[in-house]
Amino acid sequence: MDIKKTILGVLICLTMGSLAKSQVKINFEVSFKEPQAHYAEVKMDLTGLTNKEYVDLKMPVWTPGSYLIREFAKSVESFEAKSGGSAVKAEKINKNTWRIHHGKRANVQVNYRVYAFELSVRTSFIDESHAFLSPTSIFLYPAGMIQTPSTVKIIPHPNWSKVSTGLPLVKGQPFTYTAADFDILFDSPIEVGNQDIFAFDAAGVKHEVAMYGGGNYDKERLKIDMAKIVESSTAIFGENPNKYYVFIVHNTVQGGGGLEHLNSTVLGATRNAYSNPRGYQGFLRLVAHEYFHLWNVKRLRPVALGPFDYDNENYTTNLWIAEGFTSFYEPKLLLRSGITKEEEFVQTLLGSIGTVMNTPGAKINSAAASSFDAWINGAYRPNENSKNTFISYYTKGGVVGNLLDLEIAHATKGAKGLDDVLKAMYEEGKRLKRGYTDAEFKAMAEKVGGMKLDAFWEKYVNGTADVEVTKYFAYAGIDVEVAAANPGRPYTGASVSMGRGLTVSSISRNSPAWIAGLNVNDEILTVDGVAISEQLGNARGPMGINFDLIPSIANKKINEQVKVKVKRDGLEKEVVLTLAENPAIALKSTIRQDASPTQMAVRKRWMGI
Repeated sequence: MDIKKTILGVLICLTMGSLAKSQVKINFEVSFKEPQAHYAEVKMDLTGLTNKEYVDLKMPVWTPGSYLIREFAKSVESFEAKSGGSAVKAEKINKNTWRIHHGKRANVQVNYRVYAFELSVRTSFIDESHAFLSPTSIFLYPAGMIQTPSTVKIIPHPNWSKVSTGLPLVKGQPFTYTAADFDILFDSPIEVGNQDIFAFDAAGVKHEVAMYGGGNYDKERLKIDMAKIVESSTAIFGENPNKYYVFIVHNTVQGGGGLEHLNSTVLGATRNAYSNPRGYQGFLRLVAHEYFHLWNVKRLRPVALGPFDYDNENYTTNLWIAEGFTSFYEPKLLLRSGITKEEEFVQTLLGSIGTVMNTPGAKINSAAASSFDAWINGAYRPNENSKNTFISYYTKGGVVGNLLDLEIAHATKGAKGLDDVLKAMYEEGKRLKRGYTDAEFKAMAEKVGGMKLDAFWEKYVNGTADVEVTKYFAYAGIDVEVAAANPGRPYTGASVSMGRGLTVSSISRNSPAWIAGLNVNDEILTVDGVAISEQLGNARGPMGINFDLIPSIANKKINEQVKVKVKRDGLEKEVVLTLAENPAIALKSTIRQDASPTQMAVRKRWMGI
């Protein structure tokens, strides 16, 4: 055998295969014949296909940044395929794959409709007023060709005139955009309608803000404050990776949430909350969170989060870094931007620590485990027992980031902090051209801090140790008092909601209701013989009904019993609870003005002001 000829033949075949794949061209056209019925019409043209009997077209089952299998293929209908003007066989071979039997023809055209009526930052939504296209739920991709470029032509409904997206325009072709590959396309949401658009420049980058839904926002004020957040974020990493960035904002009666993308983000906001100081600050925190993701997640990322497997869950134990640290930087960026004060910053962080300390699931679920189980538990799939078994990787990760920041600043006497770890890891990711492992992140934190972090990781990352809040805040010269939130108040541990009757919605672990056997979905009939309908007045509040404020409970003392008659599965039953003191804690802080020079150095590094 001539080895040289064999190797040459293999190389020629590989080159021809790559050339054939590179010659495949993909063009999409999206139109809206019936937006009032929530449909998009999608045409997909493939040209230059290889000499094969069929091509498989797939739709992602999830969208990066939102860790839940959503089965987007369920909304696809009227699927048809043609080649050379004639219909060809198209069959669905699994839940998200269509096989097109084109008989070795080079060109295929596919037409399908997508139903879109779930308004969120991560799902597509279409009605008569606008269309929001979350690309993973709109566009198919050919199996094995995720790196193939494509173009997308948007044909707005006649009543619409604008398109907002981070995708670059094709020169000379209105509303036609190009994507270097499907990872880019899937990471570029598209807003179509009559959105209010304004722009600002910050960190050398032009930023477009596309406002849908109206609202009482002040454009000029937003331009100033959003620019401050952009500058503060960019200062941490020393560079901004974009030339152009788009904020797509959906203003609704009670909006919320955000989803990060490579050069854009989608934000949900409450349309008339901008004039309220708390509402406005909440919006800016959302801006800070999603913008910080430009680095933390989109570029500085866990190794499992890219390249993506769009068919299956992508597991990582590091969402506590990716999402949690980003949550920690929300108040930090607002402080550094001059939007909030030191006291607000400290109280915000203590609020997060208090949430962790008051959540029973924090004793069960570690930050790493919470990250790994994001697909089956927690934020996207909560149930009545979630608070007893789960702690959010957003909240817990934010607390861990806070403690790690203080740990490093204390060890280096204020010379270094978490900023330095993140910047170093960002540079390392660029060098290696991949994401990090947990061990690599820990090693970098140890290098920056000049210390071992085995015990810290064991306690706070892989373990469920209590947060040593007084110890860590003392590093920055801040005294923290841990006290009972409701001293002496009787407590059942039952949460209730009002429907046809007052029913139990959740039970806290090891509470009196838990021990006595009160069940979720029990309908409360009487408390100590008094009809529940007669006792609701004082228990109603802005957060709903507080069962512990029912007079028959609130007027009792700790360790006294209360009889609760319930209806369970159509049968009446009496449950006897022995009341306990409410275990919730509250945290209060004092920022010491007489802090030592070392504490002041730590504080300065930690706050970054």
